[in-house]
Amino acid sequence: MIYLVLAALILALLFCGRLLLRQNRLLEQLRGAIRFQQPLLKSEGNADHLPDWPGLAEDVNRLITENATLQQQRSDQLTQLEATLGNLREAVLIVDEANYVHLANRALREIFPSARDLVNLRLELIVRSAAFLDYVRATRAGQPLPRQEFEINHGAGSTWIEASGAPIPSPDGKSQWALFVIHDMTQQRILERMRRDFVANASHELRTPLSVIKGYVETLVDGHATMTDEDRARFLGTIQRHSDRLNAIIADLLTLSRLESATPGVNFEPIDLRAFLTALVDDTAQRPNARRHALACRLDHALGAVAGNAEKLTQLFGNLLDNAIKYCPPGANIVVEARALEAGGEVEVVVRDTGPGIPAEDLPHIFERFYRVEKGRSRESGGTGLGLSIVKHIAQLHGGRVWAESEVGKGTAIFVRLPRAVATP
Repeated sequence: MIYLVLAALILALLFCGRLLLRQNRLLEQLRGAIRFQQPLLKSEGNADHLPDWPGLAEDVNRLITENATLQQQRSDQLTQLEATLGNLREAVLIVDEANYVHLANRALREIFPSARDLVNLRLELIVRSAAFLDYVRATRAGQPLPRQEFEINHGAGSTWIEASGAPIPSPDGKSQWALFVIHDMTQQRILERMRRDFVANASHELRTPLSVIKGYVETLVDGHATMTDEDRARFLGTIQRHSDRLNAIIADLLTLSRLESATPGVNFEPIDLRAFLTALVDDTAQRPNARRHALACRLDHALGAVAGNAEKLTQLFGNLLDNAIKYCPPGANIVVEARALEAGGEVEVVVRDTGPGIPAEDLPHIFERFYRVEKGRSRESGGTGLGLSIVKHIAQLHGGRVWAESEVGKGTAIFVRLPRAVATP
C-alpha cells in the first residue's frame, strides 16, 4: 500500500513538473514575443491546463501588432517630414526628450559635416555649445524664447548659427520634443569681420598721409613768411609725395571695389600670352628703377592664348613685377616663366625673384588687403598694401587662382594659373 502511495506521489510530481515546464516554456515564448515584437504563433505549445492563456496570447498579439503599426506610422511620418524638409535651404532639427536627434535635413548636415549621420545621435555629440543646449531644453519646456545666435566651437574653428525653436509632441503623444530652424551665419560673420578690418585698415592707411599733409600745410601757413626757400621746397615735396600716396590708395580702393562688384564690366578676348608677357617684360626693363636688376623671360613656345582683358592682365603682372623690383636688392634676378599645363587646360605663369623672401608666418596673408610683411619699408617704397589683393581679384575674375612660395634669403615665386582660351570652330 505504501508503495502504491509513493508511486502515485511520484506520478503526481512528474505531472506537476511537466506542467510547470510547459508553463515556463509558454512564458518564455511570451517574453520573446514582447522583446522582439513578434506575434505569438497559436499553434506553438499546448495550453489546455491554462484556460486564460489563449485570451492572454490574443491580447499580446494585438498589442504587438498595434505597437508595430504605430512604430511604422511614426517612421513613415518622419520619413515624409524629412523628404518634405530635405531640400529646404534652412536647416531643420528635431530632438526628443533625451536630446536624441530624430530628424536632420541636408542643410543641417552641411553645417556640421564632421558628423556623417546625425540621426539617433545625442545632440551633445554634435553641437558643442552649452548655451545652445540650454536653449534646446528651455524650448522643449515650452518657454517662449526669441531667435538667438550661438557660436559652435570645433577643431577647425567656429561656426555661427541662428536658431529659433518650438516644442512639439512626440508621435506617441507621451513626451515633448522640440523642432528648430537653424541658419548658418558663419559666412556672414566672416564678411562682417572682414568689413570691420577693412574699414579699420583703410582708415589707418588714409589717416597717415592726411596727417602728414595737414601738419606740413599748417606749418607752411603759419610760418611761410619767415621760412627759407629750401625749407618751403622740402615741405612742398613732402606734401606732394604723401598726396601721391593718398591718391594711389584711393585709386587702388576704387579698383578693388570695381573688381568685387557683381558686374565689373570687363570685356574678354583671346590674348597671345607669349607675345603679351614678352612685351610687358621688355617695357618694364626700360624703366630707370628696373635697370639695376636682371629681368628675363622663360616662356614655352606652345603657350597659346588665354581669354582675358589686356588692361587687367597688364595690371596683374605689372603689380608682380613692380613688387619684385621694389623689394629686391640691386643685382637681383627677376624671371617670368610660363608653361602650358597638360591637364586642366590651364597656363601657369610664375614671377620669380632672388630677393629677401617672405617669412613662412606671413606667406598665407600676403594677398590680404593692407597686409605688409615689412610695414615701414613698404610705405617708404610707395606701396599701398593693396597690390597683391588686386592681383588675386584679377586672377579670380579671369577664372584663375594665385599663390606664393618663398624662402627667406632665397627669393619669392608668385604663381598665377589662368584657363586657356577655348578654340572656336
